[in-house]
Amino acid sequence: MAENNPDVMNQLATKLGLSSELQFYDVYSLDEPEQLAYIPRPALALLVIIPLTPAWDRSRKAEDANKEPYTGSGPDEPVIWFKQTIGHACGSIGLLHSLINGPAVDFIKRDSDLAAIRSLAIPLDMTKRAEMLYNSEPFELAHKSVEQAGDSYTDPTSERNGGHFVSFVKSGGKLWELEGSRKGPLERGSLADDEDVLSPRALDMGIKRIIKSNADGGGENLRFSCIALARRP
Repeated sequence: MAENNPDVMNQLATKLGLSSELQFYDVYSLDEPEQLAYIPRPALALLVIIPLTPAWDRSRKAEDANKEPYTGSGPDEPVIWFKQTIGHACGSIGLLHSLINGPAVDFIKRDSDLAAIRSLAIPLDMTKRAEMLYNSEPFELAHKSVEQAGDSYTDPTSERNGGHFVSFVKSGGKLWELEGSRKGPLERGSLADDEDVLSPRALDMGIKRIIKSNADGGGENLRFSCIALARRP
């Protein structure tokens, strides 16, 4: 299974233009408060890598079956979502979704590659937005620069071993599930002002919903990995 390595993602985020005020943290448990206590709150994004089990695959296909192609664009779009057209870049796109949406936007450096990608993406439709990212040399260079930086020889931001990177962000008081291989961004429900992406409600509507869906479909135990974006101590 591919890694979800905070050190690698921190390198990539910094290279793209995220402020050093933020960093990714390993999430060791979803159920034990003491295991989450070391992560500064609020958490601004949750990036998860999950193996695509047959049960989760069936659930995804059933949910997407009747959805029309995504048509969102412009400054009033609640989240910026990229359809993935770049091979082996699932993790990099998951990272991008985590950085250019929700409260993390306030920590993007001016005149950075990340700021430029976000600005260019806003007015574009799904197809043109994917083309823009596909042709983005700064995004490609940043992705390639960390390919060998993980704990193993495999690309730490790749889905080639069967893992899918899913980003959960809070934007406009809603929890959003963002993954480039779906038909569009998925609104999962409302969050109160004092609830972040690691709050019990967000976890129930997000990653735990996927775990339950997999179990209900007869799937095997999910071996997933989570990292959370938050302020440095």
